[in-house]
Amino acid sequence: MMKDILQEAYAAMKHNRRRTLLTMLGMGWGIATVVMLLSYGNGFGRACEAIFENWGTRLMIVVPGRTSMQAGGQKAGVPVRFTIEDVDLLKQNLPEITEIEPEVGKTCHIQYESRAYDFWVGGGYPNASDIRVLKAEQGRFYNMEDQVQRAHVAVIGSEAKEKLFSGRNALHERIHIDGISFEVIGILFPKMQPGEDNNVNRAIYIPFTTMSDLKDTHYLDDIWFNYEGSDYLKIEQSVRYVMAMQHKFNPADRRGLMVFNLMQQVHQFELITLGLKVLLGFIGTLTLGIGGVGLMNIMLVSVTQRTREIGMEKSLGARSRDIFLQFLAESLTITFLGGVLGMMIAIAVSLSVGRLTLYSAMAQHAEAGDIRLVIDPGTLMIATAILAIVGLVSGMLPAIRASRLDPIEALRWE
Repeated sequence: MMKDILQEAYAAMKHNRRRTLLTMLGMGWGIATVVMLLSYGNGFGRACEAIFENWGTRLMIVVPGRTSMQAGGQKAGVPVRFTIEDVDLLKQNLPEITEIEPEVGKTCHIQYESRAYDFWVGGGYPNASDIRVLKAEQGRFYNMEDQVQRAHVAVIGSEAKEKLFSGRNALHERIHIDGISFEVIGILFPKMQPGEDNNVNRAIYIPFTTMSDLKDTHYLDDIWFNYEGSDYLKIEQSVRYVMAMQHKFNPADRRGLMVFNLMQQVHQFELITLGLKVLLGFIGTLTLGIGGVGLMNIMLVSVTQRTREIGMEKSLGARSRDIFLQFLAESLTITFLGGVLGMMIAIAVSLSVGRLTLYSAMAQHAEAGDIRLVIDPGTLMIATAILAIVGLVSGMLPAIRASRLDPIEALRWE
């Protein structure tokens, strides 16, 4: 029975090839729009992930400030100062911390031969490369042996290398930092650099112990750490309580202790991405709905033109259900073929478009933060579900109308 119904649907489509083709193109364009809009939403989400992965996602930066609230008998306006003991205290009290490092930095006068610039120099532990996602393009990052020996070694940013050495080799060359000689042991990959004034790629990194030759390292500028677990707000709150107990300030004092929590921003962008996907999916569904209206209109015309044929089929014993399935099968066949055509168009467009400018318009070395149309299996499944619903809704009304025709009246139709 189903084979006969499909053969009838195929014969009807073949008889009206031009009309069928145009209806398929309408459905194909609609589903292509749905797929491309959903893939744009996926690409936006991937771009946001790439931007945050450039700095590390499960990362917190704790910066001491100056109290603005009275606590523990102390007046407001007292500066909070971190020491190495605070690093150990956080590690002991927060088991979620995986890696932690102190930082002391300053702007120094950097010289190589006749070239001289003022760059920021930071002293930290060797695990800074993992915590801050600092990857060496050439050479290596300093290690624990360099830390213990207080080695005068430096890892320089990509832009610092270009300014100091231009196109020359920089590895194992010696630069002077505030007059002290350091060996260049590594050059970092460029990081996304928002704005020309941002110095992230001009930074120079040296071991924490060596930093004491340039600046007093007793008091820390800030503390960086990675953590595991998803409850980032609880971890931030624990940091505030531990530091407040140690330094006798109010844990709610946001000026006394500043905590930069990157996962909080990641979560905000995830919500924005989800909202964008829903909006784009809705717009795509409306576009596909236009194709569905065209399909419904064509099928209603087909029912009108084949009224006498329907009467003949019913007089020969065809049931209303058979007529219903015949016209519904024709609608779904047009929808399916249009859907396949639309998905092929969407895939071809996504492959040909390539990269759409987003973050690279605002930042240097930020091509990874641009949008690429990402068509994944999830996108195709959602698009297929939307297509099936539109096809069913568009085909149901004509099929119901055809199945309810009175055979006697239908035979009288001219």
